[in-house]
Amino acid sequence: MLVAAIGAVLAFAANGLSPRGLKLGTNYFPAAQADPLPSMTESNATRVAETNTHSPAELFAARLHAEGLQLADSNRVSEFFQDPRRDRDGVIFIDARKDEDYAAGHIPGAYHFYHYFPENYLSNVVQVCLMAEQIVFYCNGGDCEDSQHAAITLRDSLGIPKEKVFVYPGGMHEWTSQGQPIEVGVRLSGVLTNVAPAATSAGSAGTNR
Repeated sequence: MLVAAIGAVLAFAANGLSPRGLKLGTNYFPAAQADPLPSMTESNATRVAETNTHSPAELFAARLHAEGLQLADSNRVSEFFQDPRRDRDGVIFIDARKDEDYAAGHIPGAYHFYHYFPENYLSNVVQVCLMAEQIVFYCNGGDCEDSQHAAITLRDSLGIPKEKVFVYPGGMHEWTSQGQPIEVGVRLSGVLTNVAPAATSAGSAGTNR
């Protein structure tokens, strides 16, 4: 303790004699006393509150609207699929996924347009897009944004009125989970499957009882 005390005295003395010594009464870190987080402005608080009060679906719809696109929920998509005009391409579906995903299963009769390589698909979709009264774009759904990009690409490059263009956010995941028909292979292959997990689960539960 004596050695420590002597060392402290010598240190203070050296500090006092040194021209670069620290002044013991000076606060060298004034910023530390300030509020580390600036107060949230009223506009920021309003923006955060608005974000917290809207559901993901509402936010997605708002983003589509800002891009000049219309949202088609599962009910609207079902109506489009059952519309008699679909048989004559008055209403068309466009699958915006990769080739292998399209071949594995797509909405029956859907055309294919993968926007990353538009030159490979334009010849198959230009005429029907120009003639159709409603066009429904879809991809896998969820976080997949390929349907939006495909819709914007074709709308802007072909000059399609925005009133004709719809995006189905549920995509193939929702379509499949609802047990809707699925076409395998190329368009109009005639090979259809119908996946209905909910119905299968219900049937299993009934058997177990």
